[in-house]
Amino acid sequence: MNNKGSGRRHIRLLSNRVVVGAVGGGWVPGMDLLPRARLWFPLTLFLLFLALSWVGDTASNKSSSVGGMFWATAKDELSQVERSDAEEPAAVEPDEMEEGGFSSVESMLQWAIGHSDPAKLREAAQDVKHLPSSEIKKRQAELQDLMEKLKMPSDADLMKVAIADLNNSSLSFDERYRALNELLILVEPIDNANDLYKLGGLDAVIKGLNSSESEIRTMSAWVLGEASQNNPLVQKQILNLGALQKLMKLVASSPVEEAVKALYAVSALIRNNVEGQQIFYAADGELMLRDIMSNSSCDIRLRKKSAVLAADLAVSLSANTHAPVTAFLHGSLFLKTVVDLTAEYDLDLQEKALIAIRSLLQLGTTEAKIFKDFCELGKALENMRRKFEELMLEEDQKEFVQELEILRQEVEHVFLKKLEKVPE
Repeated sequence: MNNKGSGRRHIRLLSNRVVVGAVGGGWVPGMDLLPRARLWFPLTLFLLFLALSWVGDTASNKSSSVGGMFWATAKDELSQVERSDAEEPAAVEPDEMEEGGFSSVESMLQWAIGHSDPAKLREAAQDVKHLPSSEIKKRQAELQDLMEKLKMPSDADLMKVAIADLNNSSLSFDERYRALNELLILVEPIDNANDLYKLGGLDAVIKGLNSSESEIRTMSAWVLGEASQNNPLVQKQILNLGALQKLMKLVASSPVEEAVKALYAVSALIRNNVEGQQIFYAADGELMLRDIMSNSSCDIRLRKKSAVLAADLAVSLSANTHAPVTAFLHGSLFLKTVVDLTAEYDLDLQEKALIAIRSLLQLGTTEAKIFKDFCELGKALENMRRKFEELMLEEDQKEFVQELEILRQEVEHVFLKKLEKVPE
C-alpha cells in the first residue's frame, strides 16, 4: 500500500472506538487498546483462558486451542510458573510489539501472562477445574467468540464506521468531530483516499463544510486537503462535487484555524491540476491571494501558504503548456504584492516570497520592466542583502540566513538575466 504521509498506523485511532467483549457476551464500549502502557486485558479473562485450556485438555495433556490461538495447557503453565516464581516477569520482546501496541493479540496475551500473579493463576485453575463440563464448554464458546470479535478491523471497516457517524445527525458534536479526526488519519495512504468516494465519504465530509460549527468545518477542510494531496483521482472527485468554491469562501473565515485548513485544502486541490486552477482563477483566486499577502495583520501562516501557492501556480504554468493562461500571474499589482513580502520581518515568509518571485520571473508572460519599475525588485533585493549581512552576525540565525542569501543571489541573477532581454 502506498503512503503519502507519515504512515501513522490506523491502530492508533482505535482509542475510544474499539470495544472489548466481556466474557458473558455483549460489548463494553470505551476501553482504550492503544497506548502501550494501557494495553491491558482484564486479568480474569486470562485466568479463564488458562484454566479452561487446562480443563479442556486434561486427558491428552496436549496444547489447547482457543479462538484459533494455541496455548500450553494450564498444567504446563503452572509448572512453568512454579519454576519461575523467583524470576522477573517476562518482558515483551521488541519484535513482538508494533508502533502503538502489540503485534498480535497472542503477544498481548503472552505479555499479560508473564506479568500476572502466579498464585492467582493457580487459584483460578483450581476453581474452574470443578465446573460442570456444560459450563466449561459454554465459556469456551464465549471466549472463542470473543477472540473473533477482537480481530483488528480493516481500514475500510473503520472508514465505514466513521462515515456512518458523519451521516448520523443524531450523534453529538464530539462523536462527529472524532469521526472526522479518524478519517484524517485513515486517508493518509493513497489507497484509502481513493476508496473514500466509493464509500460515500466525500459527500459526508463536504457536507461538513456547511456545518454551523467552525470545528467541524475546519476538520472537514483538513480531511479534504489530506485526501487530495498529490492525488489526481481524489482531486477530480472533489472538484466535481463543487467543493473548491466552498473552500475558497472558508479561507475568509474569522476563525484562523478554519481559514488555514481551508487554504491548505484549496492548495492541495489545485496543485498540478489544470481543471482546479481554472475554477480557482474564475472564482477570483487572484484577489484572495493578494488580499492575504498584502494584509500585515493576517495570520502569518495564511500569508506563507499564499506565497507558496503563488509559486506553485507559476511553476505549473511554466511546466504545463495546457495550464490556463491567467492575467494575474503577470499582473503588476499581484507581482508587487509578492515582492513586498521581502520586507516582512519573518525570515520564513521572506524565503517563500523569494521562491515565488523566482518562479514568476521565469515565466515568459511576466515583464522585466514591471519587476524593475513598478515592483522595485532591485531595491527590494538590495535591502534584503543589507539586512542579511546584519543578521549573519547573530550566531543563532547565521546558517539559515546564509541559505537565504544564496537564494536571494539566485533570484537577483534571474532578474538581471530577464532585464538583459529587454530592448533599450
